[in-house]
Amino acid sequence: MKLQKAKAVRNLSIRLPFVVLLLTLVAVTMGSSGAESPRPNFVIIFTDDQGYGDLGCFGGAHVATPRIDRMAAEGMKLTSFYVAAPVCTPSRAALMTACYPRRIDMATGSDFLVLLAGDRKGLNPKEVTIAEVLKGAGYQTGMFGKWHLGDQPEFLPTRQGFDEYFGIPYSHDIHPFHPRQDRFRFPPLPLLDGEEVIEMDPDADYLTRRITERAVKFIEKNKDQPFFLYVPHPIPHRPLHVSPPFMSDVAGSVLDQLKKENHSVDYRARDKLFRQAINEIDWSVGQILDSLKAQGIDNKTLVIFTSDNGPAIGSAGALRGRKGSTYEGGMREPAVIRWPGKIPAGTSNAELITAMDLLPTFANLAGAKVPADRVIDGKDIWPVLADGAESPHEAFFYHSQNSLQAVRSGDWKLRVKGGKAVELYHLKTDIGEKANVLAGHPIEVKRLLGLIGDFERDLAANSRPAAYIDKPVPLSPVKSALNANDDFGAMFCYGMKAGLIRDIRIENLSAISTPEFVRLCRRGRFTNGHEKCREVTPVTPALHDPMPRMPQP
Repeated sequence: MKLQKAKAVRNLSIRLPFVVLLLTLVAVTMGSSGAESPRPNFVIIFTDDQGYGDLGCFGGAHVATPRIDRMAAEGMKLTSFYVAAPVCTPSRAALMTACYPRRIDMATGSDFLVLLAGDRKGLNPKEVTIAEVLKGAGYQTGMFGKWHLGDQPEFLPTRQGFDEYFGIPYSHDIHPFHPRQDRFRFPPLPLLDGEEVIEMDPDADYLTRRITERAVKFIEKNKDQPFFLYVPHPIPHRPLHVSPPFMSDVAGSVLDQLKKENHSVDYRARDKLFRQAINEIDWSVGQILDSLKAQGIDNKTLVIFTSDNGPAIGSAGALRGRKGSTYEGGMREPAVIRWPGKIPAGTSNAELITAMDLLPTFANLAGAKVPADRVIDGKDIWPVLADGAESPHEAFFYHSQNSLQAVRSGDWKLRVKGGKAVELYHLKTDIGEKANVLAGHPIEVKRLLGLIGDFERDLAANSRPAAYIDKPVPLSPVKSALNANDDFGAMFCYGMKAGLIRDIRIENLSAISTPEFVRLCRRGRFTNGHEKCREVTPVTPALHDPMPRMPQP
């Protein structure tokens, strides 16, 4: 008996190191999947109007993007990455909520295809954003750049899950220097820090730099805890603006044209700054990646770079269509994703992936909960990225405003008009959508039409409203001060003098002023601290006239 026990002990002592080694290997193997490892940080860098061909690693010879190209070499190119709409507002709404814009009533603004200044519509605060999902799991959340999902206080990023926000509430061309300002009468462009307007009409040449600096500070501050960083740059949306360090190689003739700008912006002259604008974006990406390395958190941070829709002035590469189009060039975006040690380096992935997939994927990796009481359209794509699995999407649907115009399933894409099939393309062999093969594939056409019918019925049963407010007012220091209960009369006079308020008609004032101030206006008197109004220059035509519709880009 003693001999048997001795043998058992000896065998255990011999096997124990091997058992420990085996358990260690199992733990390492499980950790390699990403979901079981310590929670990663997430960074989304989202540019504006950058085309499929506007990166060096996607074949763009007209631009220089060495840092993004290196990011691709250290990570993965996503060559079938789609946004959910070919213009700003609906594309960003889909990214934030993992839903097609029509599902959440964000396919258009209230009076135009995107939200404008002082729009009464915005992303419903009842929707659950990617920031809110991660914040609920203990993440710090920061956004620096362009929002474009509602500029009223109820809709701002700080009400949608972001701990920090610095940026502009919509596109930077919605400002008084628009070349058609005589028609549009846009108010000054506000720059916000949190919910406070800190500047009006900030120098757009420095927006990329300032956004980058704030993003880097956010990384430095939160290096010891999990964070989600969202950096939606305003460019290369027109008009192009570049900071001085990136203007050194600009032709003298272009500089001369820019010097002639006077109370407007020369869009055509600024279009010639495209290479420089992309170069500064590339610099910004480098600054963020360098900061992650400097803080020692590079290996536990997933970074993705992409854009919100196709190009207005850039290149869609081999793709057909541009911004505003539901051909591939309007909605298939250049995308690069990087997470050292988790995502295979130097690889390319052609599986169908969408911006809507980021929310459920990040939630899975973070151990966060996605609300089960609402339908979303995004899928967890981590197996696609880490293990080479097939796309979880049976189909992807292309919308322009509230119109469903195409569906992709596998390699086939069907375009429809009025519910009828009009074009069929085999994207694997015809990425440029040149050969319409509709007549030769009736079985595929029938299958794809069936997918559209199923999707439309699902939307009808599972859609949710956007949010609307009464009597919206464009953001300004005056509105910010109103929230702080400062003296309204003094603020109003400041606003008139600064050009923020250009009409004192009573029907316009009643939405934002007190009854006492309206009474004083009717009498033409400004007393009790309103003496500053004596310095106000003559007012210009009304800011609050009905906003005319802008032409579609």
